[in-house]
Amino acid sequence: MSTVSESHPTAFAPAEPDELEDALTHLQCVLVARRTRANPEHVTWQQYDVLENLRLRGRMTPSQLSEALGVSRQSMSKALRFLKDRELVAQVADGTDRRELTTTLTDAGRQFLNRVAASRRDAAAISGSVLSPGERSIFAELCKKVADALYDRAQAPLERDA
Repeated sequence: MSTVSESHPTAFAPAEPDELEDALTHLQCVLVARRTRANPEHVTWQQYDVLENLRLRGRMTPSQLSEALGVSRQSMSKALRFLKDRELVAQVADGTDRRELTTTLTDAGRQFLNRVAASRRDAAAISGSVLSPGERSIFAELCKKVADALYDRAQAPLERDA
């Protein structure tokens, strides 16, 4: 068994977090806690995307939703079952093909989205209240830059596998 001295970390020993990592970790923890409080239904990100698509586009079939979100029909069926059980969406048979269901947002689904949006706006207002106008602009620009880099890095392995 080898020991790692603090002055010579190896690839096997995790590096101590730096100021940036600590700040990102703290921000992520605070944002996740806020999201959890605003989401007692425990709606996942994929299920949230289903609700947003229905809000933006109106009624959609499960196949349209799975195509729009790039997920399998089986995954979409599971998401819709969860949302339907919580009465956030409703499904009715389509007029001509009774096998195909049309999914719509319910009043409870709209209320859920409104509550989550209010929480997001509240977080933005709190953030804005502690920043000067210049800092707000810089913060927004830096958040976008970092989010884009993280997104691009996450997509890179998928593109290599294609």
